[in-house]
Amino acid sequence: MFPDIFQVFILGLFIFLPVLLIYRKAGFHPGWAALVFLPVFGLLLVFMQLALIPWPNRRNELEHKR
Repeated sequence: MFPDIFQVFILGLFIFLPVLLIYRKAGFHPGWAALVFLPVFGLLLVFMQLALIPWPNRRNELEHKR
């Protein structure tokens, strides 16, 4: 029905929007969600960044508890 490039773009948007909201809630700049459009490694980079880097909004919570 659609050419392959449009199918990939639509699928990318379905992944991009939730990732954008996750980045916003985590305290990161939402522009990092554009990594999902990188072929092969984009989504892997998103998951690694969210898993391994301390979230800015979490740092503020930990500082207020001390």
